[in-house]
Amino acid sequence: MERIYLDHGATTPLAREVLEEMMPYLTEKFGNPSSIHAFGREARKAIEDAREKVAKAINASDPGEIVFTGGGTEADNLAIKGIARAYKHKGNHIITSAVEHHAVLDACLALQKEGFEVTVLPVDEYGMVSVEDVKKAITDKTILITIMHANNEVGTIQPIAEIGEIAREKGIYFHTDAVQTVGKIPVDVKELKVDLLSLSAHKIYGPKGVGALYVRKGLKLEPLANGGGQERKRRPGTENVAGIVGLGKAIELAVAEMPEESARLTKLRDKLIKGVLDKIPYVRLNGHPTKRLPHNANFSVEFVEGESMLLMLDMKGIAASSGSACTSGSLDPSHVLLAMGIPHEVAHGSLRLTLGKANTEEQIDYVLEVLPGIVERLREMSPLYNQKILGGE
Repeated sequence: MERIYLDHGATTPLAREVLEEMMPYLTEKFGNPSSIHAFGREARKAIEDAREKVAKAINASDPGEIVFTGGGTEADNLAIKGIARAYKHKGNHIITSAVEHHAVLDACLALQKEGFEVTVLPVDEYGMVSVEDVKKAITDKTILITIMHANNEVGTIQPIAEIGEIAREKGIYFHTDAVQTVGKIPVDVKELKVDLLSLSAHKIYGPKGVGALYVRKGLKLEPLANGGGQERKRRPGTENVAGIVGLGKAIELAVAEMPEESARLTKLRDKLIKGVLDKIPYVRLNGHPTKRLPHNANFSVEFVEGESMLLMLDMKGIAASSGSACTSGSLDPSHVLLAMGIPHEVAHGSLRLTLGKANTEEQIDYVLEVLPGIVERLREMSPLYNQKILGGE
């Protein structure tokens, strides 16, 4: 049985070219980048080359604006806590949205315990933040706005440039979590008017455990940890040289392949969405119909338990998810879907299919062949379905 991976929103396989670039730094080029001898200089050069690649990929003015981290979660925490603590003398108010990744929401929650005030903005039925709501939420105490570039669960792309414009006008720092967008759609820190931007390697065929934070020149940032002077004293600790090299190569490849791959994935995504909506009754597409990531399709399947659907798909060789992999241990329905106004019982039946490089049209055909039967079988076991639909209500 062919195994079909449709969970690229959770992670992606390591690209062969990325592994090849990393290998020397896992073996013979093992120097500590802080050492002044040849071994150290070799490692330092590799890090600075990767920094240049990341800066170029997001159109940062200076490679020095890139801080390497242990992943997207750390980058989000460093941005939010680092700015809030560095500028608390200017104000104590932070604005975010109800559909952020938990790395952002929980960082804001932690800051509330330190005396910061947090406004969590609602979203519309598509998971979109209103620019007007952002404007209204601003007070003279607002120091930071943090809104994700695109949602990891439903794929909705937020109006970041418009929010950035408002933040600039008001002199408020603006952070965006771009973990799901870098390498998938164009990301330009100047066009988006952001001061801070988080990204991660393992969403773009790079290694796990490495990410980066763009910090616009001139911004103060309080580090999360204390220790050495690495990353211009913003992220102490000996650098993960091989991981950083991998991120540099992965982002370079992703940006180069983006125009072609994005168009290909959009076509596959649209075929998948149309097929699911045509073949299965009582299903809704979650997220914006057009302003969405090219590789993301998210559905609410009524009268079905999401986990049962995933297990049955897995038995047919199809790997999917019901939302964020970071909360898969939780029995609660997605906070994103609930924020979009989807009822609790419908949110439980969510299915996220996220496409990637290896996916083909034939694989999409197979999913469309298998999924309706799975849903039908699960609905036959649903008392709610029998009562509401078969009972004629």
